[in-house]
Amino acid sequence: MEKTQLQKGYHVHYGPAQGWSQVDVSELWRYKDLIWLFVKRDFTVMYKQTVLGPAWILINPLLSTAMYCVMFGTIAHLSTDGVPQILFYLAGTALWGFFSACINKVSGTFTTNSAIFSKVYFPRLAMPISTMLSGLINFLVQFALFFVLLLVYLAKGEVSPHWGMLLLAVPLVLQVGLLGLGCGIIVSSLTTRYRDLMVVVTFGVQLWMYGSPVVYPLSMIDNRLLRAIMIVNPMTAPMESFRYIFFGTGQVNGLMWVLSLAWTAVLLVVGLSLFSKVEKTFVDTV
Repeated sequence: MEKTQLQKGYHVHYGPAQGWSQVDVSELWRYKDLIWLFVKRDFTVMYKQTVLGPAWILINPLLSTAMYCVMFGTIAHLSTDGVPQILFYLAGTALWGFFSACINKVSGTFTTNSAIFSKVYFPRLAMPISTMLSGLINFLVQFALFFVLLLVYLAKGEVSPHWGMLLLAVPLVLQVGLLGLGCGIIVSSLTTRYRDLMVVVTFGVQLWMYGSPVVYPLSMIDNRLLRAIMIVNPMTAPMESFRYIFFGTGQVNGLMWVLSLAWTAVLLVVGLSLFSKVEKTFVDTV
């Protein structure tokens, strides 16, 4: 049953939203302290009883980058468009890691937090938003490492960033987060009924990575059909734009961004609509 209460002169509504168009942004803002508590909880749970703790934020992308350098750089001899391998793979690993973390962690919103959801009301979207923010903090730490290495190679004259476009990296990263959030909340809504979907999603995200220009540049794709598929891929524009900003390489155009933004908007709308419907009845199905 929905409840209402007056607090500090404004009306607070307790109960699920009635559709994506009625997502209460002001209510989410009032619960910003709770969202921040969820962010801190995620970090505590993630690194509890670990030897290296938060250092894993940097160790994971470094290990992945080292593996990619050996597998795709040394053995497969894949092109990096003249960019030093460690920079090329670290950039791809950091940006894709943020995106995949949003999908994989947000997708467990209802199943993981069912005990909390069934006992007390708060805006359910606070949980996936806090998960996205946790992933964003991890990305910023990894980006700091990437930026230090970028300056080292810049001093050697091996990269030519477009410094005038540096601020465009901010909306670019935000768009990646929203895309991951949209995908994640769609999956979280469906997994309340179909638990095995989580397994499919984990495998699907890995396939999606190899179908995106993460460990190789778009310039390698000559086949017209494959190139068309890559252009439709909503992660192609952010990946190639990120490299264009920081390396001076990358192939990106307006069509790629129109498609990427359209995918993001559609997935968010569909995700919020499903989320608002499932949150009313998920206790009966989880």
